Amino acid sequence: MNGSRADFVYETLENDILSGVYPRGEILTELKLCERLGVSRTPVREALNRLKEQQLVEETSSHSVVVRGISEQDLMDIYEIRCRIEGYATRLCAQHITDDQLNELREIVALQGFYTERGGATNIRDTDSRFHELVYRYCGSRILETTLSELHHKVQRYRKISVEHPDRAHIAVKEHADILSALEQHDGDEAERLTVLHIENAKKCIVLATAQAAKDKNKE
Repeated sequence: MNGSRADFVYETLENDILSGVYPRGEILTELKLCERLGVSRTPVREALNRLKEQQLVEETSSHSVVVRGISEQDLMDIYEIRCRIEGYATRLCAQHITDDQLNELREIVALQGFYTERGGATNIRDTDSRFHELVYRYCGSRILETTLSELHHKVQRYRKISVEHPDRAHIAVKEHADILSALEQHDGDEAERLTVLHIENAKKCIVLATAQAAKDKNKE
């Protein structure tokens, strides 16, 4: 039972850290986490140990940790890695993808466009994530799928900034549609090129939005 509780605590805390509920520098104590989540100290300690292994928190005492989260440098590193291997994964996807899988991607791109026109931030983010998840899955490499899925998950707070930007949201739909077109043609070179461009554009948007948010905060 403790194992399942520890999983629940870990997944809850990881999501809260990556989504920005707990910002960098915040102190988390075992006692407060136990009270908030309604569990004993054992699953909390197990979850915090896993978060320390992931370098998302750092121990400050025997009963508390400080949130490290994902720094701006971490973000740049993640996007650089994605540029290098996600393009390759999309190239492989172009070689392996089936007609049924293409139909699934077409539905996702159509849904993303639908939600983007109506401003549904959560649905835009979910369909954007789904597009990438399917490309990872259909590339035919479990290692690439696992690695890219983990990287994509780690930058969820920053991705939220990107997909909620009105201009970026519309551009992202167009970029996904272009990648889909290359996949339909089984053109690995073009699929890779367009994917790298897509990731670089998303990174630029996030950097600008993050810098603007910091300026706005300093003015308060």
